[in-house]
Amino acid sequence: MANIKSQKKRILTSTAENLINTSKRSKVKNAIKKFESAILASDLKLAEELLSVTAGIIDEAKSDGIYHINTASRKKSRLAKMLDTAKKAAAAQ
Repeated sequence: MANIKSQKKRILTSTAENLINTSKRSKVKNAIKKFESAILASDLKLAEELLSVTAGIIDEAKSDGIYHINTASRKKSRLAKMLDTAKKAAAAQ
């Protein structure tokens, strides 16, 4: 346990920041899961709408420092690739 007053404050603030960051990370994961479930259900119209929403949530997390720029780009790219693959599969049928 910390003895110095400033370190005690730091423990409190880092705990609060950790909770906030965890919730933002969870929000991103939930958005991705919702998008993936739309893809699996072959609901391409919903998936297209969710892609922009999910990309926005990922960008928010990136700007808040939750994700590195490249990580955010990779996540968005994978989602776009998923949608594109699903569209091609639907067109082939």
